Amino acid sequence: MTEKIKFPSINEQMDLIKRGASEIIPEEDLVKKLERSQKENKPLNIKLGCDPTRPDLHLGHSVVLRKLAQFQSLGHQAILIIGDFTGMIGDPTGRNVTRPPLSLEEARANGKSYFEQASKILDPEKTKIVHNSEWLGKMSFEDVIKLASKYTVARMLERDDFSKRFKSGEPISLHELLYPLAQAMDSVAIESDVELGGTDQKFNLLVGRDIQREFKLEPQVILTMPLLVGTDGVEKMSKSYGNYVGISDPAAQIHGKTLSIPDDLIYTYFELATDVSSEELLKVRTYLSQKDNNPREMKRLLARTLVRMYHSPEASEEAEKEFDKIFINKGIPDNIEEFRFDKTVEEIGILDLITAVKFAPSKQEARRLVLQGGVSINGEKIEDIASIIKLNGEQILKVGKRKFIKLLSN
Repeated sequence: MTEKIKFPSINEQMDLIKRGASEIIPEEDLVKKLERSQKENKPLNIKLGCDPTRPDLHLGHSVVLRKLAQFQSLGHQAILIIGDFTGMIGDPTGRNVTRPPLSLEEARANGKSYFEQASKILDPEKTKIVHNSEWLGKMSFEDVIKLASKYTVARMLERDDFSKRFKSGEPISLHELLYPLAQAMDSVAIESDVELGGTDQKFNLLVGRDIQREFKLEPQVILTMPLLVGTDGVEKMSKSYGNYVGISDPAAQIHGKTLSIPDDLIYTYFELATDVSSEELLKVRTYLSQKDNNPREMKRLLARTLVRMYHSPEASEEAEKEFDKIFINKGIPDNIEEFRFDKTVEEIGILDLITAVKFAPSKQEARRLVLQGGVSINGEKIEDIASIIKLNGEQILKVGKRKFIKLLSN
C-alpha cells in the first residue's frame, strides 16, 4: 500500500509557491494540479533544466533552485535535468551571442559539479537527476523533422532576442531555433507538471506547454522567478560582470560581498536568496520602511544569514568579527598571505610592487589604484605613483578595501 503523503493545505502550498515568483502561467491550472495531487496522493513533477556551460553557481542561480527546494518541502518530486545534449547545441544568451557548444564529457562533468553545489540548497536524496541525452540522443532525423513541423518560424521569432537579431539583420542559425524545441521535449519526456525558470526563460517554457499538447499530454504550468540584480545594483548577477556572490565562496567573501550591495536590494535578497520565514520577511520590510532605522543593520543580518546557509553559524560569527576588525576598527586580518622578496632586492617601485603581488593585472591598473587613494603600506597611504618602497623586514601592503599581503625581506 502506498504511503500517504502529508501535503500541506492548498492555501499553504500556494502561499509558499507564490513567494517571490514573477509569474505563474496559468495560476488556476496549478491549483487544479495541486488539488488532484492531494486527492490522488501523488506528487507533482517539478522540472528545472540546468545549463552545464556554467558549473559555478552564485546567488542568482540559487533563486530558482530555492523555489525547487520549496516544492520539495511541500512533498513534490524535484527533477533536475542536466542539459548534456542541449549543451552541445549552444543556446542564445541575453547578450545576443551563442553559448559555446560543449562535448558530452564536458557537459556531464559540469553537470556533476552543478549538482554538488545545488545540493547546498536541494535535498539530494529527494532530487531526481536525469540527462536529456537519454531521449534527445535517440531521436532520428525523421523525428527532428516531425518535431520541427509542430512549431512555426513566426512563433519562434516572437522570442525577444530572436526578434531583435532578426530585425537588426544579425544571423540566427537554424540550430538555435531547435533549442526551445529540444527543451520542450525534456518536458514531454519527464511528463513535467510544473517547469521553473528565470523571467528570461519564459518563451522556452511556454514552448514546452505547446509541445506537450502536441504529444497529448496535459501542459505544464510555468513559474518564472526574477533575475537577481548583482552587487553593483545595476546588472543581473553574473560572473562575467564581476557582481556575483558565489554559493561556494569562502565565508568572508560571502559576508563582505553581501555588505557591498545597495540598500534598496536588501529586501529583495532576503526574499529571493534566503529561506527566512514570511514572518521574518515582514519584520525586515517593516524595519526598512522606517526612515529613522539604519539599513546597515538589516544588511549585516542578511550577510550573517547567507553565511550560515552556505557555511555554518560559527563561520558566520567569525566572518563578521573579521570584517569588523578590518573595516570598522581598521585592523589587519589574522591570516593573510605572505610575499617574500629575494635578499638582493632592497627597494621597488609602488606600481611594480602592486603587479608583483598580483593585486593588479597591469601597471596601468596599479596606477589607477594609487591615484584613487586605495593603496597603503603599514597604514600609510601612498599617493605618488613614482613612490619607491624600501623593503625592510615585515610590511603590510593594503590595496583597495579587502586585499592585504605581508611583505617579507631580509
